[in-house]
Amino acid sequence: PRRKIVRGFSRGEETLLAKVRSGDEKVRTHLREMLVMPEMIGKTIEIYNGKEFTKVEFQPESVFHYLGEFALTRKRVSHGSAGIGATRGSKYVPLK
Repeated sequence: PRRKIVRGFSRGEETLLAKVRSGDEKVRTHLREMLVMPEMIGKTIEIYNGKEFTKVEFQPESVFHYLGEFALTRKRVSHGSAGIGATRGSKYVPLK
């Protein structure tokens, strides 16, 4: 068993589990270090990523992972092409 389960949950984590068990339709949490428990499978929980709440629906494969793993805090960057004058070669490219 996971060490966290053996040591017990905090008051906030117990409250979150109670909300999930009660069948509340909308469950929101900041507890990114909480484990995904078997009773969360099939439920949708909104997890805070530092800016907004991300909706996550849990599958059986996600049991005993952390909630924070499913709400990414950083956005993937895809850089575009360089602007005009940004490189030495683009100095000679006509604008029109």
